[in-house]
Amino acid sequence: MGKAVWKPGTMLNPVPAVLVTSRHGGKDNVLTVSWTGTICTEPPLLYISIRPERHSYRMIKASKEFVVNVPTADMAHMVDFCGVTSGADVDKFKAMNFSKRKATKVKAPIIAECPLAIECRVEEILDLGSHHMFIASVVAVLAEESLIDKRNRFKLEEARLLCYIHGHYCSTTKPVGKFGFSIRKGKGTAARRKRRPDAKGSSLEEPGAPRPSPASAGGGRKKHRGQEKGPRRSGKNEG
Repeated sequence: MGKAVWKPGTMLNPVPAVLVTSRHGGKDNVLTVSWTGTICTEPPLLYISIRPERHSYRMIKASKEFVVNVPTADMAHMVDFCGVTSGADVDKFKAMNFSKRKATKVKAPIIAECPLAIECRVEEILDLGSHHMFIASVVAVLAEESLIDKRNRFKLEEARLLCYIHGHYCSTTKPVGKFGFSIRKGKGTAARRKRRPDAKGSSLEEPGAPRPSPASAGGGRKKHRGQEKGPRRSGKNEG
């Protein structure tokens, strides 16, 4: 198939559309971020990248803490609003009627409507250009109890999570496979799995591991690069 050649840009899609909460000076704020992701499994590290002119940037830089709240598709309107308005002008918690709850390890609040909240402490801030990357340790994970089955498996794939694809909000719906299914024989017979010679040491991390219980902790890190995006095709964020 033919391919059109475009200039270099931020075209990696889909990306998450998460709500990042922060607290500083007695004030709470919510920022929509799509420039975010996992950096390391052990110790657990993630990043968010934010433009320095954002209201949340100053709050997170000062407090060195934040929470990544993962929303559902039903929250798309709220997610968009938190990306195109500034916390300097409006209380987004009140405007969107979010249920504010205390986190377990950090002072920033969590949003109860989100099925997953990841509490983070900033380890390092990297000046990359238009965005600065906040590299953070995961210090706790809060999982919606109604999505945890009897085997303590967090069935996040059933939550209809929200993602962002080239200017559009989309929902995740039906799973099309499970980690390792391409080399697995039979149904559920781990003992009969047949692995390719190059499968050992694969760089692909199993999405469901580790299975979160209502809280888990993490560690620290040193320097590197990235970006963030609010709900706009231009890559600009509001917050």
